[in-house]
Amino acid sequence: MMIEQIMQRNVITLRKTDTIEEAIQKMRAHHVRHIPIVSDQGSVIGMVTDRDIKNASPSIFETEKRQLFIQQPVEEIMVLETVTAHPLDFVEEISNVFLEHGIGCLPVVRRGKLVGIITKTDLLRTFVRLTGADKPGSHLEIEVEQMTEGLADITAILKEHHIQILSVLVYPHANEASKVLVFRLRTIHADHVTRIIRAKGYKVIWPMEQTIR
Repeated sequence: MMIEQIMQRNVITLRKTDTIEEAIQKMRAHHVRHIPIVSDQGSVIGMVTDRDIKNASPSIFETEKRQLFIQQPVEEIMVLETVTAHPLDFVEEISNVFLEHGIGCLPVVRRGKLVGIITKTDLLRTFVRLTGADKPGSHLEIEVEQMTEGLADITAILKEHHIQILSVLVYPHANEASKVLVFRLRTIHADHVTRIIRAKGYKVIWPMEQTIR
């Protein structure tokens, strides 16, 4: 899945000469915590967040200083070195960028112009959908040594028993020679299929054998 499929296209922006007070008002009005700062040509030149404002702001008890502070232009507190994404970047790769840089959002840029924005919430919502966790179902984890062969065998069993797969993930195993196939199934009752998979010689990690009645 690519970023352009999940990014927000109607981006709230500011110019560097806009005041910090305007930034606060926009954040409150639009319920956002990050605002890209753009040039007159539409390119991203910085970013301001609610955290930047809080860190730079005088105490709420220093009324006069605070009033002077919020009248300053956002260029006084904006972050200049802004990491960006491209609409054709893959979601999983961009997730790693979020992790590496410890950021809460990324402006999305095409040909030097801002075209969207993506946040941690957007990524989390997407991964919930990709895993099928937003739909009722059951969880099945199986250790396999030959991933392609194991995936083919298990999906054939599920097909034979008319059980729909909501998602399939592959995780590393503590044993480097093995992988863990994680299925999200559109059924609450998959006990009989789990028994068949075990009978085929596969190690079912979940549900554990003692939990099946």
